[in-house]
Amino acid sequence: YTHLDDVRKRMDSVKDVRAAAEWLRGHPAVDPDRLVIMGGSYGGFVVLAAMTEYPDLWAAGVDIVGIANFVTFLENTGEWRRERREAEYGSLAEDREFLESISPVNNADRIDAPLFVIHGANDPRVPVGEAHQIVEEARAGGVPVRELVFEDEGHGVTKLPNRIETYTAVVEFLDEHVGDR
Repeated sequence: YTHLDDVRKRMDSVKDVRAAAEWLRGHPAVDPDRLVIMGGSYGGFVVLAAMTEYPDLWAAGVDIVGIANFVTFLENTGEWRRERREAEYGSLAEDREFLESISPVNNADRIDAPLFVIHGANDPRVPVGEAHQIVEEARAGGVPVRELVFEDEGHGVTKLPNRIETYTAVVEFLDEHVGDR
């Protein structure tokens, strides 16, 4: 189970999200024009990948501490941890072209829906540069983007005042982009 999306199978998890979204779009209780994707850490990558691979499915996306570029992510991962990450994601030496092809930052021109990117400036797992990269590329493509970086957070939003600010900002973002359509 834990290896079902390793390396060359990485995008299978994104296909699973597409299948779930398509099922939801057909459900009578769901407005298919207001479907939003939100996730953190690996789920943040899935948000970005789903928005680049299946842009027609989403009204908006919220990425929290997600990987935007597997190459820079691995380059900025400490040597002590990189070997484990490369076993899961792919090797810089052997899989660079593949890693580039699935990195959302390299496909950001496909994003059509508004994007909210949230990150901690002190993230030891997914450097904040990942957030800055996707924000820059999405904005360059004309996508409405909001970015929220907490100087006192790491891999996630853990401090209560920051969590309140985060969820308030997410509600405001969703109200603006998918509310009362």
